[in-house]
Amino acid sequence: MPHPPFVISIQSQVVFGHVGNSAALFPMQAAGLEVAAIPTVIFSNTPDYPTLRGRPLPPEFFSDLLQGARERGLAERARFIVSGYIGSPEVAEMVADFVAEAKALNPRLTYLCDPVMGDDGPGLYVPEAIADTMRDRLLPLADLATPNPFELSWLTGRRISTLPDLQAAKEALRISQTGHLIVTGCTLDDTSEGWLESIILGPDGISRHPTEHLPIALPGTGDLFSGLVVAGLGSGHDLPHAVEMAQMLTARALGRAQALGAGEVVLSEPEFRRALLNLGPE
Repeated sequence: MPHPPFVISIQSQVVFGHVGNSAALFPMQAAGLEVAAIPTVIFSNTPDYPTLRGRPLPPEFFSDLLQGARERGLAERARFIVSGYIGSPEVAEMVADFVAEAKALNPRLTYLCDPVMGDDGPGLYVPEAIADTMRDRLLPLADLATPNPFELSWLTGRRISTLPDLQAAKEALRISQTGHLIVTGCTLDDTSEGWLESIILGPDGISRHPTEHLPIALPGTGDLFSGLVVAGLGSGHDLPHAVEMAQMLTARALGRAQALGAGEVVLSEPEFRRALLNLGPE
């Protein structure tokens, strides 16, 4: 019997709510992938609550977890590595070292870098040293990158309002020539009113994937989207199909949260769960 695709997911973790691994782990597992979740921070909740407990993992503690992953041969087994929110510059450098080492050991590995750094409302919400490491070390290793327009603009110093802007930004981002840039939550000058787009730019061209703009913004939406993309790819779908499935299921999670008046994305809605269990290729 073949082993299920194996994922190393290096992201934040919260006690309450759904961000980072607390958003991405369940959909990947429900879709049949095996996941090793390595936390970069452990918080009680997302920072938009009145109190926040916990902290970023101390560098020596995080280094010990990575060493344990090495001792178990996880990089050699992995089909995917995903990285997301990182809480300290030291940990960011360790993540870059680990990903570079893993890709050298395992050339079939696909690395998805979600450069979780900021958004239009809050602006940059990580120290610039972390953002610099994402730009200079992590993104050049990426086979897939999933920035939002704010992150892409900050990383490249370019305003993002047209398709040529995106093409120029991809060149400036220095991801692999064979890599794919997936820009999420785009509203370009020619995007239809009331819609958002995920736009894929890669060596095989550009594809645009519109989705209805829901009047709700919740933490963890991008983390969930990236986890769903990996779930789709690991289930045998091509990248455009995986992106469209991720958009559809992210919208379901947001819509359910809106209906319940929840302050977090909701992953327990029956149709959401059923879709993940049936995510195999058509």
